[in-house]
Amino acid sequence: MRTTTRAASAALATLALVATACGSDAETVVDDASDAVEDAADDVSDGAEDIADDAQEAVDDATDDSTDDATTDTTGDATADTEEASEETTDDASADGETIRVAVVAPSAQNDLAFTQSMVDSLDRVAEGRDIEVEFSDGLFVVEDGGAALRGYAEDGVDLVIAHGTQYGGPLSEIAAEFPDTSFAYGTSSDNLGLDNVFAYTVRADQGGYVNGVMAAQLSESGVIGVVGPVAAGDAALYVDGFVAGAAAQDPAVEVNVNYIESFSDVALAAEAATAHVENGADVLTGTAQMVVGATGVATDQGIPWFGTQSNQVPLGEDIVVASQEYHWEVILNQILDASAAGEAGSVFELSLENGGLEMIFNDGYPLDAAVRTSADETIAGLTDGSITTGVE
Repeated sequence: MRTTTRAASAALATLALVATACGSDAETVVDDASDAVEDAADDVSDGAEDIADDAQEAVDDATDDSTDDATTDTTGDATADTEEASEETTDDASADGETIRVAVVAPSAQNDLAFTQSMVDSLDRVAEGRDIEVEFSDGLFVVEDGGAALRGYAEDGVDLVIAHGTQYGGPLSEIAAEFPDTSFAYGTSSDNLGLDNVFAYTVRADQGGYVNGVMAAQLSESGVIGVVGPVAAGDAALYVDGFVAGAAAQDPAVEVNVNYIESFSDVALAAEAATAHVENGADVLTGTAQMVVGATGVATDQGIPWFGTQSNQVPLGEDIVVASQEYHWEVILNQILDASAAGEAGSVFELSLENGGLEMIFNDGYPLDAAVRTSADETIAGLTDGSITTGVE
């Protein structure tokens, strides 16, 4: 796979920490995260300042080690399902055998260990079975900038243009209509904008959230769990709702406190929210979106278990991350590429435990009790075969 990255403008770096986009808000590039944390630390307590520093160290470690240092363990048949889904399309790269050009417009950094990196990693897996050339424009949390990038790729004749963020729906509806011969993918959303050349994709993030909630309720000794959420929308809201439902199903007496900080990228604010949860008795934490490096910094500092989502987050805390729900977009990307090559579009695709698009990654470095692991495996199996439901719509 040949990959090209188009750099965002300097103005985007300045504005990165004030993004409020929904679905998958952007974060600043990891290389600029240190400056953002240091500026934010002036407004928080000395303890939060230390946590922000620790969070930055986690980002640096994650950048170096995210691909090879994480100790993972796949569960059930999820890995087999994912590999089978990918292998089924290995021989269908394109109708004429030529390189397929794919472009992605995303709101946050490619190595965010969250929403955007989940797409990067998935495209890497697609490339194992297809001849694709990927171009990437990341850090485009400003909708207008994202729209400009989408238009540019369409004008360049890219085969598949991916708008990886719900906030891009407005400009995409206009651009896709102007380029009917170009295939577009849009997510997370179950709405293809009424256009035949737009594929929509979404994810049942509540399923992995439910599994994490079941485990978290058993690990908590205080009976209080803290959730640091970004904006109550998209897959973030699904994950949080699923987590709350899973914890309640396991132990109705457990108190799950949810704090939406109204930002997908504010690392220092996430650290403050996590610190507040701990001060209120929480001894287990979780959260979603790019800003969780701040919250995981608190978990590491306090020695508190952390549950992740979107990407494998073990690199953010090898001693405290229990498990992560990982998105495998390649399951639907292969289907989209097949449909596009056949001249079809307009379908809506969804990741789930059943189709292998969601996978629970367990950290072998965390001493998880065997009974808790067994309950997680049973929950995964139940959600996969439909005998368990999250109750989240």
